[in-house]
Amino acid sequence: MSRPTIIINELDAERIDRLLEKPEFASLPVADALNEELDRAQMCTPESMPKDVVTMNSQVTFRDLSTGETRTRTLVYPANMTDSSTQLSVLAPVGAALLGLRTGDTIHWELPGGTAAHLEVLELLYQPEAAGEYLR
Repeated sequence: MSRPTIIINELDAERIDRLLEKPEFASLPVADALNEELDRAQMCTPESMPKDVVTMNSQVTFRDLSTGETRTRTLVYPANMTDSSTQLSVLAPVGAALLGLRTGDTIHWELPGGTAAHLEVLELLYQPEAAGEYLR
């Protein structure tokens, strides 16, 4: 699996850690992979987050390099998920794969059922940290 360097802000990492400690999420297939991503991530403060990194509540356009399909979604926590046509949960395999990537990065990511996704981040349309929104 190809894993580019990822950057996660400390507040997002803490919130995701707490989420993954809950029994209803800890047993999900994506939980172990997301924990591994948090362990290997470069951490930074929200204020020092580079403006081209996918963070929580970012709106990102990405391409599935296997199918050529392009999608734009806002990366959200499961509790905030209201519309799968515009949002993507960080606990969905593709959501977990996108977290911490920079514009232009690609990643191979294992999906449930033994398949894999090959994703490319095309554009960051909105990032809370770049907008000065540091959800504390």
